[in-house]
This record gives sequence, structure tokens and C-alpha cells, in this order.
Amino acid sequence: MPTIQSDSYPIFFENTVQELVNFVERGNYSRLFILTDENTGEYCLPAIQTALAHLDKTDIIEVNAGEESKNIDFCAGIWKMLIDFGADRKALMINVGGGVITDMGGFVASTYKRGIDFVQVPTSLLAQVDASVGGKTGVDLDGVKNIIGTFTQPKAVFINVNFLQTMPPRQILSGLAEMLKHGLIVDRAYWDALKTSDLSLPSVELVHRSVEIKNEVVIEDPHEKGFRKALNLGHTIGHAVETWSLMNDDSHLTHGEAIAIGMICEAWLSNKKIGLPDDELAEITNVLMKLYPKYDLQEDTFDTLLQHMQNDKKNENGNINFTLLTRIGQYSIDNVCTPAEICDSLRYYAAL
Repeated sequence: MPTIQSDSYPIFFENTVQELVNFVERGNYSRLFILTDENTGEYCLPAIQTALAHLDKTDIIEVNAGEESKNIDFCAGIWKMLIDFGADRKALMINVGGGVITDMGGFVASTYKRGIDFVQVPTSLLAQVDASVGGKTGVDLDGVKNIIGTFTQPKAVFINVNFLQTMPPRQILSGLAEMLKHGLIVDRAYWDALKTSDLSLPSVELVHRSVEIKNEVVIEDPHEKGFRKALNLGHTIGHAVETWSLMNDDSHLTHGEAIAIGMICEAWLSNKKIGLPDDELAEITNVLMKLYPKYDLQEDTFDTLLQHMQNDKKNENGNINFTLLTRIGQYSIDNVCTPAEICDSLRYYAAL
């Protein structure tokens, strides 16, 4: 697959380990810091360590796996480690992991000494098609997802689909939700291709197309003033459900499972508010319900979910804003929905 050129950095798909070595050698960095978690450290890190060993200036920083680590306390621990290791402004942060690592590592790097360079080596499908591309960094605070962060672009992204072979099926499905979203917002043909493909391990061609779509959106609107809001489909309700699950459910939802719920609910809102055809609402619902297990969404959680939605970064003037669909492949941004309408969409999902 060809390299994708973002606005200011390349996204590599072939010979990624060697391309990473080439990038590091050209950069003449003082130190290299690889941020990872215990899962990635076991399965994906060894190849990178071996490739960089000849440079003899690499330190590993490992954090606990999972969304629970993506907070300011863990960031403080990483900043302290960088200080202890003597990291200067010519150091490079190499984020090797899933969305938690790429989000948090980008935030740590963008704020340490007012910013050091970082690159992304996403090892999960979710990170490859979403978190590692676009320059959004961030951490959670008091259960609110990604509420603290920056817009800071990496210097390069290295996507190796072979890393996906280490992922459990549930995590593949989590990333798949973002790929399906990309088709729903701007590319009906891509949505149709995904529906008819073997999605247990998506092909490099499908991953490449998903990254292309996100990259095109981000280049057009890097700071989410307009077009980039298209990427929020499913996320207003999905993030609220994900937050509730993380705080109240021991077997909590993955990001993609929550976003799938959000896309079903927001497809229903699209149908009621801006005319998404009935057959396309049914199609979206059927595809997502076949892929993702039904979640027990109870009426007594709706008020709490609405409170989480009120904290969403996309809101303006106290209104809850949505990206909705006029057709599959065509989006509409800045749609305000009332609490009553949102609750009705949650009831639609709960009744499926």
C-alpha cells in the first residue's frame, strides 16, 4: 500500500519497522523514549527494540493497559520519568500501542517542555484507523473522555497490519466500528465493501482506505471547526454510554461497542430529524446488530447518560450537538437534539 501524505507528516504502510529506523536516524534525536503497555510490550515491542538497538539510546516507559490509565495522574508519572531520564527538547517519544497509548503519549509529548517530537506506531485496529491519525491528543478527567488535550500532529505514523494478528476478536470489532463510521459519513461504496468482507481480520486495503478517509477529513479541517465534525457520528451518545459503562459495569464496553450503539441511536435521530430513509435506518441497524452484541441499556440510566452528553466537547450554548446522516455516505453536522428525542433514540436501541 502506498504511503499516505498528511498535511505535515507521512503515514507508512509498508516496511514500517525499517521506515521507523530511517526516520529516527534522519532526525538525529538525543534520546528515544518508547511509551507502551504490558500487552504491546509482550507482543509488538520486541521487533522495534531489536531494530533500534544499534542506536543505544532508547528507554522504555510502560503503563498499565486500558482506558483507566488514560488520566492526568499517569501523565504526571510519565513526565517525571522523562525528567529522571534527562529528556531534553531533542528527545523523541515513540508511542507503541493502542488508542490509549497514542492519545496519552501524544498529549505527554506535546506538553513536555512545551512540546517534543513524537511518532505513532499503532498496534490495534482502533488506533490504526482512528486514534493515531489526525493530531488529537488527550486524556480523561472525572470520567469525561478526552476532555483534556491538544491538537498536535505527530511527525510520522507507522501502520503495520501484521500487529493486528495479536489482537483478540473483540478488539478487532472495536476498531471496525470506526471503519464502518467512515463509510457511513462519506463513502457508500466503502460501507458496502465492508459489509461483504471478512472482517475477522480486515485487509490492508480496507485499513488503508479508512485511513485515507480520515486523513482527507483532517487535512480539510484540522481543528474541528466544520468538516471534521463529520467524524463525530455515533460519538455523542456512544461516548456517554462508554463512560457510564466504564464507571458502573465491571465488564465494560469497548470503545467500538459503545460507538456502535451510538451510531444506531444517531441513525434513528437522523431518520426522525433530517430524513434518513427508513430502509437505510434498517440497514444500518441490522449490520451493526449482527456485528455487536446487544447491550442492556436500562431506562433508569438515561438521565445519567444525558448528563455525560452535556459534558461533550462538541456542545455549544448548552445544546447537545450531533452529526447525523441524510443518506448512507452523506452527513450533516451541528444538529441539535432535545433530551426527549435523545431518550427516544435510546429506547429504539433498547427495544431491538
